[in-house]
Amino acid sequence: MSSCVSKLQGKVAIVTGGASGIGAFTARHFASHGAHAVVIADVQDSKGKDVAASIGFDRCNYVHCDVSDEDQVKSLVNTTVEKYGQLDVMYSNAGITAASAQTVLEMDLSEYDRVMAVNARGMAACVKHAARVMVEKGVKGSIVCTASFVAKCGIEGMTDYTMSKHAVLGLVRSASVQLAERGVRVNCVSPGMVATPLVCQTFQIKEQKMQELMAEVYSGKNGPLTEKNLADAVVFLASDDSTFVTGHNLVVDGGLGTKAVAEIQKLTMHNNRH
Repeated sequence: MSSCVSKLQGKVAIVTGGASGIGAFTARHFASHGAHAVVIADVQDSKGKDVAASIGFDRCNYVHCDVSDEDQVKSLVNTTVEKYGQLDVMYSNAGITAASAQTVLEMDLSEYDRVMAVNARGMAACVKHAARVMVEKGVKGSIVCTASFVAKCGIEGMTDYTMSKHAVLGLVRSASVQLAERGVRVNCVSPGMVATPLVCQTFQIKEQKMQELMAEVYSGKNGPLTEKNLADAVVFLASDDSTFVTGHNLVVDGGLGTKAVAEIQKLTMHNNRH
């Protein structure tokens, strides 16, 4: 078996937000890298079951889980350990955006609460319960959270989302310090702009148009940023290749994340005027 396939050999992993986009691709990537079992957690039941079926029900199953509900997160982790005997990797990836633009002057705080409940509170619940079972079982586990390149800058119209991703950085930095002596590593990956269903929905741009725009923005950078680029980064942080990496924010945006958002915002404003 090649070293590539064996990066996650024998490991049990959970992927929240695993029914579509980066989460779905990463779940499949975990399996291709030799994971013993992959548990997909999401609220998109039909899509989640389809992803599990594509991996194979002998090594993958789908669990309905709303990460904003701590009891559901706890149950997800506990049932995974009961079924497979351990948990080696938690990829806490579930996230949402507000239904409309969120500026400081006109922020809808009910939308803010909804975004923070998933992106910040839900992330904390996943780290908490995954870390607890890893420590209890004596597993040298890896917890990877999805942050965003917006956590290092401010952007137009996504104030609550940006705040939630800053919260993820604070969580990772605190948890990594507290868990280092217990053998549990905690890192995050910050994606740039990828033409995922969530991004297309947020900017109200069709996937094909988004891909074309990203190809222009990332021209000369080996093509547009894709789900595979992010999945490769998550596999690295989840595997023993990153044994001495913890508390790190791995930004994967080709150095062009801010430019990509600026171009999309221009296109969105143009579409809104026509």
